[in-house]
Amino acid sequence: MGLTETLEDYFDVQEHGSSVGTELVAGLTTFLTMSYIVVVNPDILAAIPDVKPGIAIAGYSPAEVQSMLAVVTILAGAVATFVMAVYANRPFAQAPGLGLNAFFAFTVVGALGVPWQTALAAVVVEGILFIVLTVVGAREYVINLFPEPVKFAVGTGIGLFLAIIGLQAMGLVVDDPATLITLGSVASSPVAILSVVGLFATFVLYARGIPGSIIIGILGTSGAGWLLTTLGVVAPDAGLVAGSASTTYDITPLVGAFVSGLGNVEAFTFALIVFTFFFVDFFDTAGTLVGVSQVAGFLDDDGNLPDIDRPLMADAVGTTVGGMLGTSTVTTYIESASGVEEGGRTGLTALTVSALFLVSLAFVPVAAAIPQYASHIALVVIGVVMLGNVVDIDWSDITNTIPAGMTILVMPFTYSIAYGIAAGIVSYPVVKAAAGELDEVRLGHWALAVAFVVYFFVRTSGFIQAQV
Repeated sequence: MGLTETLEDYFDVQEHGSSVGTELVAGLTTFLTMSYIVVVNPDILAAIPDVKPGIAIAGYSPAEVQSMLAVVTILAGAVATFVMAVYANRPFAQAPGLGLNAFFAFTVVGALGVPWQTALAAVVVEGILFIVLTVVGAREYVINLFPEPVKFAVGTGIGLFLAIIGLQAMGLVVDDPATLITLGSVASSPVAILSVVGLFATFVLYARGIPGSIIIGILGTSGAGWLLTTLGVVAPDAGLVAGSASTTYDITPLVGAFVSGLGNVEAFTFALIVFTFFFVDFFDTAGTLVGVSQVAGFLDDDGNLPDIDRPLMADAVGTTVGGMLGTSTVTTYIESASGVEEGGRTGLTALTVSALFLVSLAFVPVAAAIPQYASHIALVVIGVVMLGNVVDIDWSDITNTIPAGMTILVMPFTYSIAYGIAAGIVSYPVVKAAAGELDEVRLGHWALAVAFVVYFFVRTSGFIQAQV
């Protein structure tokens, strides 16, 4: 039996109405649409002294840490997607998720002052929790525990959170002592001007449905910055090119770092971090699986995905392995829909994506040389796209509007996904009770609301001090 026949047989390609060639093309399409994460994830997670928080390793430059994280991002994506391919036999690709990587760096490590090793420990614990709940079949209970308007609002809130991070890196939004933030001096800033041009060029490519539009926009903007600097159109210190890139494939300082983080845990804060990672990962994955499965025709007559526990398990394993390797939460990518639209129907599509991740190891030096303003174009584009989730909320019902609105507003204004989720969960039982709809409030809703009220009190009163 040849390779083609072996692949057809293992993945039941013909039974799914596909072919090996179609699956390979679908895998290539999916990889191109999500490959930006190889550049963006390291840029978000790596700390830059006096500029932004994140993962900093003694004895290594920020550029070296960034290249380590690029390697880890690739390996985490390859392993997680491989598990999806061979265990779940679904055309879904996985990698470290946008939103949770920003929460990891800016909120957990930055605002809360939690060591990055402890943050990785929270990722591993979240992954293990996900595995356990999937094994015991508690998925439905967990889904029902969270208020529906909060579930639908999280994606929009994360979109705003990502967008403001991206706009700040691009120089379009800057600090202001009077109004907190304001429009940057775009006309006099080469970085801001090129960022705007690159952003709209990416929007055009995205709107045209060009595969890989985001990574093309990032690379094109970076290349334009390098060209303008090389030709002397702008000064070398204008910020259009990244500093000297130092590449390393040695990821030993990251692998297993979560173990040391387990010994430096403040219980209440750690629990909130784990909860937030779990909440966003669980519902983002569930929503993505259902959405992409609808396109592929996988859903049954009741709108459910048969054997959903298998892709959920693949996601849980991916998160656990990713945390052990040294990156933030791994999740299933909505970009998988691009491969499905190309005809991908089996795990062979995912296997192709996994293989292409490994091939991209050769391009780690390129990822390390991308300037921040260029890579953060992805955050604005994805952030804008995520705003579309707002249409799923029933705004005509005030008991939905308030928790959904609080979730969406609090996230970007507090720079924290966790606080946004908490605000929505606290407000839900309160407004339901006020409207006389107590029958829609579960005991678990009240328990979560009380827990978050207590947390907000002890946190803002200074009782909790993260140990650095």
